[in-house]
Amino acid sequence: MKKPTFVLASASPARRQLLKNAGIQAVICPSDFDEGQIEMRDAAKLVQVLAEGKANAVAEFLRANSHPQIPHPNSCLVLGCDSILVIDGEIHGKPQDAEEAISRWQKMRGKVGELYTGHALIDNRFDDFNEAMDRSIVRCQVTKVYFAEVTSHQIAAYVATGEPLACAGCFALEGKGGFFIEKIEGCHTNVIGLSLPLLRQMLRETGYDVSDFW
Repeated sequence: MKKPTFVLASASPARRQLLKNAGIQAVICPSDFDEGQIEMRDAAKLVQVLAEGKANAVAEFLRANSHPQIPHPNSCLVLGCDSILVIDGEIHGKPQDAEEAISRWQKMRGKVGELYTGHALIDNRFDDFNEAMDRSIVRCQVTKVYFAEVTSHQIAAYVATGEPLACAGCFALEGKGGFFIEKIEGCHTNVIGLSLPLLRQMLRETGYDVSDFW
C-alpha cells in the first residue's frame, strides 16, 4: 500500500511538535471549521464532533484544491483534533482573555480536571473510479489532570506569559504550566494535544502501521 501524505488539520504548534518528535512529518493545513456552531453538553461527543468537523473541512478542501506540499492530493490521511477541559462538570475551551484565564485558574487550583481530546482520522484516498472512499475513524481520549494549589501571584505571573491563552485547558503541560500539575492519570500526550497511543490504534484500523510514516 502506497503511503499517503499525513495532513494535520490544525495550526497547533504543540500537536505538530508531538508528531514531529514521534517521527511523523505532517503537512499543516488548518481548518476553517466554525466551532461556534456546535453546542453539546456531553464532553466526549463534543470533542469528537469538533475533531471530525475540522478533519472533514480539510479533506474536502484538499479534494477540490491543489496544495504545494501534497504531490498527490488524492492520497492523504487527514487528522483533526479538538481538546476541552472539564472542571466540576463545566466544559472549558481556550480562555478569551487574561481575565478569564486568571478566573479559570482560581477555580482549577487544587482540583482534578478531565482533559478530553477528540481525534478524527480521514482516509482521503479515491478509488479507481475517482470516488472518495470516505473511510473515517473518530475517537476520544480522556486524561485526569491534578492541579496544584498555586498562589494568586503564580497564577497572575503565569497568565502574564501568555502561554495559557493559547491552550484549551488554560495550561501547557510541556511548558511553564507543567510546574503547576501535580500528576496526571492516563495518556500524557493527550493533554498536550493528541494521544499518540490512540493515533497508533486508529492508523492500524485504517490499514496502516505507524512506522509507515517514519
